[in-house]
Amino acid sequence: MPHDTLLHLSEEVQDALAEDRPVVALESTLIAHGLPRPRNLRVAEELEGLVRAAGAVPATIAVLDGRIHVGLDKARLERVAQDPELRKLGHRDLAPALVAGASGATTVSATAFLAEHADIRVFATGGLGGVHRAWARDQDESADLRLLAQARITVVCAGVKSVLDVPATLQRLETLGVTVLGYGTREFPGFCLSSSGLPVDWTVHTPEEVAAVMRAKDTLDAPDTALIVANPVAESLQLDPALHDRVLADALDECHERGITGQAVTPFLLDHLMRHTGGSSLEANVAAVRGNVRLAAQIAVAWTART
Repeated sequence: MPHDTLLHLSEEVQDALAEDRPVVALESTLIAHGLPRPRNLRVAEELEGLVRAAGAVPATIAVLDGRIHVGLDKARLERVAQDPELRKLGHRDLAPALVAGASGATTVSATAFLAEHADIRVFATGGLGGVHRAWARDQDESADLRLLAQARITVVCAGVKSVLDVPATLQRLETLGVTVLGYGTREFPGFCLSSSGLPVDWTVHTPEEVAAVMRAKDTLDAPDTALIVANPVAESLQLDPALHDRVLADALDECHERGITGQAVTPFLLDHLMRHTGGSSLEANVAAVRGNVRLAAQIAVAWTART
């Protein structure tokens, strides 16, 4: 994908990449669709500030008027946060969006895809998509998984969204050959929970260890698959597990009663979780994203410090 024709890199991002300085990709769906206005803009600015405070350059990615932007200036970041017509774009939507001159926020799959093509090696997000709980009936799984099986990028996340089938998602990642590292934990995080109760095969404790794994993958000339760094939200900031389980069970029952299926399921469950926990699930999500962004920036610094 030629940078000069399809990818518009901000001057800050372009200079950092040319000088081999650390860059962290950030998705824009969280800003446009994941948080209420006007808080979404404040959080977006805070996340970019966390990247800079760690010594890296933020590259928030979005599609505006049919052009891919890797790194947003103040005006474009405000547009992503304030435009109610902004679409949600997965990687499969990118080509038609460019042709149509459309504008949209990039999901995990689109952000990872575009970050890799911009030669950015580290990406921070909240929770990944995965296998849906009704997979046996609907065979519904997020496009995130297939894309992560094809992109050489390190993704720092808080696990997968807890409303999904987490055991099935981990199995699917194993089948796809995607490596999962627990950061300072032997248990896979549960998105807004510190733990899903499921083990991880590998644990690392420092950004330098993550960078070393990235280098080892390159040295082995391993297939172009993502490296997932599963970073748990602090227990003091997580959603109360008992509250989470009770509200999620109610949400699943209501989803079944109302006949909600397919792509509508996850947004419905997440919205139900937020409303019936008094916003606590949203606060835990934001706390997780903050931690992931800090860690991603540290990993990017360690990666560019390689000798």
